Amino acid sequence: MVGIPALVVGGFVWFPAIASIFLSFTNWDGLGSLTSAHWVGTQNYHEIATIYPPFWPAVRHNLIWLAFLAVIATPFGLLLAYMLDKNIRGTRFYQSVFFLPVVLSFAILGFISELIYSPQEGLINNLFENPGGHGHVTDWLGNPSINLYAILVIVGWRHAGYIMVLYLAGLKALDPSLREAAAIDGAGEWHAFRTVVFPALRPINIVIVVVTVIEALRAFDIVYIVNLGTNGLELLSVLVATNIISEASRIGYGSAIAVILMVVSIIPIVVFVWNSFKEREA
Repeated sequence: MVGIPALVVGGFVWFPAIASIFLSFTNWDGLGSLTSAHWVGTQNYHEIATIYPPFWPAVRHNLIWLAFLAVIATPFGLLLAYMLDKNIRGTRFYQSVFFLPVVLSFAILGFISELIYSPQEGLINNLFENPGGHGHVTDWLGNPSINLYAILVIVGWRHAGYIMVLYLAGLKALDPSLREAAAIDGAGEWHAFRTVVFPALRPINIVIVVVTVIEALRAFDIVYIVNLGTNGLELLSVLVATNIISEASRIGYGSAIAVILMVVSIIPIVVFVWNSFKEREA
């Protein structure tokens, strides 16, 4: 019962991860056996940080992605959860509406974004900028100065629904006596939320932080569907894919970027596991 899942996880998770670490120190191009790979040490990492043009723009885009999810989409999801926790009329309907994007894959959201932002047939241009086929047309997905932010609106739509569900579950499990005690003490709604409700959601907050960081780092599907992650939509995950599956296959380069991404992703996971063990010990 334990051995089979362990083999599956080892074969599909740990073996590729360890292999990527090893290959990141080689110049293997994917042709021939692994014995043809030559050890180059940290050369791939040095070149990525110094002479590989897309790397730092991709890092900046991932940071913008993370900042948008953390500062805008996550608080908006918390706001939705707080409002729906009041059992307003039509609560179940609103929950379904806001959760709908979560069940859609990022690939489908990529196609939806094209329907919304297309210069000629897109909803936004036809409603606001190009009524009747006249007027200025904005290429939302083709302009490298704005396409990242256009995509982030779609991503935030999905992320807010996911955060809403997590926070709603935490609010439903919250001890009602905490709010009652705050009300007896004369605390207003905002003061009670800030000093009583939100701190009580600490376990959920830790999960939210981990989820948000991982969502920002593993973003890939939607930008790859839109324009293969180029022209202003470069992300670290896209660089991994383009180096590994492109015609000029550079497995060592792609593996090095994957290792960088994996190391950064591990940090919030370690924090989450550490806090979980501390809470159990307490």
